[in-house]
Amino acid sequence: MSQQLVVTAIGTDRTGIVSKLARLVTDCNCNIIDSRMAIFGGEFTFIMLLSGDPAAISRIEYLLPNLGLELDLTTMTKRTSAHQRKPVAAHYVLEYTGPDRVGTLGAITGLLASRQVYIGALQSESRPGTDSNQTVMHTLMTLELPEGEQPEQIKADITALMQTMNLTGSFHAQT
Repeated sequence: MSQQLVVTAIGTDRTGIVSKLARLVTDCNCNIIDSRMAIFGGEFTFIMLLSGDPAAISRIEYLLPNLGLELDLTTMTKRTSAHQRKPVAAHYVLEYTGPDRVGTLGAITGLLASRQVYIGALQSESRPGTDSNQTVMHTLMTLELPEGEQPEQIKADITALMQTMNLTGSFHAQT
């Protein structure tokens, strides 16, 4: 019976980290079924969802801390089960850009949460603006609207909030 394990690793960025982590997964006879990697500041971050039989998952849990020490990484594992999708009426994409201010993401996600909209993925990045004293935030989310929610009303609410926050963007059905 296959089990799943979430593995997170963070540490100073340098060449070869992904290779060594992937080699450990292979050596333990596990499979990477999903993964994400990003650099935040000077820090490497990697998250993987692994599957394997109980012995393979236990072996990763046992060996990963030592590899983490060798690579100067902070690592964490958590056993999990397969994601159970809820009934979804529609899939949408929300993308916006605007001044990088404290509370923007919290306001947008708060509105979505109040409407029971599930955020399937989120990517947000701050970039230098055209004015040297300004930074601009660009955010992209994939959303799942629950049964019974009206996309037109959610779009109207998001558009109104974005206008008050001086954001430009779009809310459209995922293709």
